[in-house]
Amino acid sequence: MANIDYYEVLGLKKGATPDEIKKAYRKLAVKYHPDKNPGDKAAEEKFKQINEAYAVLSDPQKRQQYDAFGSSGFQQRYSQEDIFRGFDVGDIFRDFGFDTEDIFSRMFDGASFDRGYRRKRRGADLSLDMQVSFREAVLGEKKRVAYLRGGRREELSVQIPAGVKEGAKLRIPGKGEEGPPGEAPGDLYLLLHVTADRVYSREGNDIVTEKEIRFSEAALGTSLDVETLDGVKRVRVPAGIQPGTKVRLKGLGVPRLGGNGRGDFYVMVTVKVPTRLTEAQHKLVEELAKVGM
Repeated sequence: MANIDYYEVLGLKKGATPDEIKKAYRKLAVKYHPDKNPGDKAAEEKFKQINEAYAVLSDPQKRQQYDAFGSSGFQQRYSQEDIFRGFDVGDIFRDFGFDTEDIFSRMFDGASFDRGYRRKRRGADLSLDMQVSFREAVLGEKKRVAYLRGGRREELSVQIPAGVKEGAKLRIPGKGEEGPPGEAPGDLYLLLHVTADRVYSREGNDIVTEKEIRFSEAALGTSLDVETLDGVKRVRVPAGIQPGTKVRLKGLGVPRLGGNGRGDFYVMVTVKVPTRLTEAQHKLVEELAKVGM
């Protein structure tokens, strides 16, 4: 590979910290990963440069040599096999759902690269669809999972994080297929499917439920007992409320992932219009109509 400025490739200055180097690498490697750019030779070349730069700058000894001798001097002392020896970024790509099997050997001339790059021959990952209830997705819950691993039934306890959404993917490290002797097993991925609830719906981090009241209650105001996921709460409905109006209960919605508070709980008010009136009710409605109601 031609001489390149590793810092420039990652968009960094020479004094960048290890965390800054890793952050820049993750961002660029995912952007130019071949799985996201199939058939794009320019992206493939950029991906090679990004990985070479990170292989050097993430290794303290190699980085010291690179800083001391510069790009040209460094590459006179280090072959490509030397640069990538011991380099493994499999976990970074697996976290983003990319399959890294054979991608580096394919891009770096196969066997000659594999001699220098000790890519871990880990076991295969496993995927499993998992149903969770609306309440489990909102509040979090421990659930038992049973699946086949190597032809044998396995069972484990999994913590569903509070606030997960439909389609969220949970990674259980080391619970995939066993790897070759001396190598790590793969991971287990759980794809979550949230069962629809007949009472509650979710809008972002907010929860919405409907409550029906009579016309007289809408006109005069009332109080309602509403079942939330945190128990029964008393809600005051103001006089003159219009159908479709939402009354907010602050902080009783879905927990935000990462522990940054919760959304809100909303009661959407609907007004019941009777389909049949008694004679007395009919007369009263007629009287209301006469006075502009």
